[in-house]
Amino acid sequence: MNSTDDTGVVAVPAADRTARTHRLRGLAVTGLVATLAAMVATTLAAALAQTAGVDFEIPDGGEAIPLPGFAVVTGFFSVVGAVIAGALLRWSARPAQRFLWTAVSLTAISLVPPLVAGADTATTVTLVGLHLVPAAVMIPTLTRSLRARTG
Repeated sequence: MNSTDDTGVVAVPAADRTARTHRLRGLAVTGLVATLAAMVATTLAAALAQTAGVDFEIPDGGEAIPLPGFAVVTGFFSVVGAVIAGALLRWSARPAQRFLWTAVSLTAISLVPPLVAGADTATTVTLVGLHLVPAAVMIPTLTRSLRARTG
């Protein structure tokens, strides 16, 4: 039960704060492990594509995307996804559902740059696929984790 004092501030019992902290910490660990898995999967997929002859050259700059770049960008945006999941766990009544829709929408938006970059067909198709690899790791993992923490 929450109580209010004279200032109108709701006092949250210490047990509730501890439970919330444990839920967020557990989600953070899950997010970190999923981020590392997404980075490895995406980088391996990019390396396989490169071995198969995809050059990852973007016409605007004329330079190829370096293999470590895939890991860095995947890691950054996967952490962003985990932060969004944490915020929704903290402030949403239905965090898993909200996260799922948000993540799928952001993934769809992320497919636009490879399609308009003007790269050759092999690079474009591979880049689209490489956007879907970390999404396939992060979205189900974080959605399941959110459901487990709010169920």
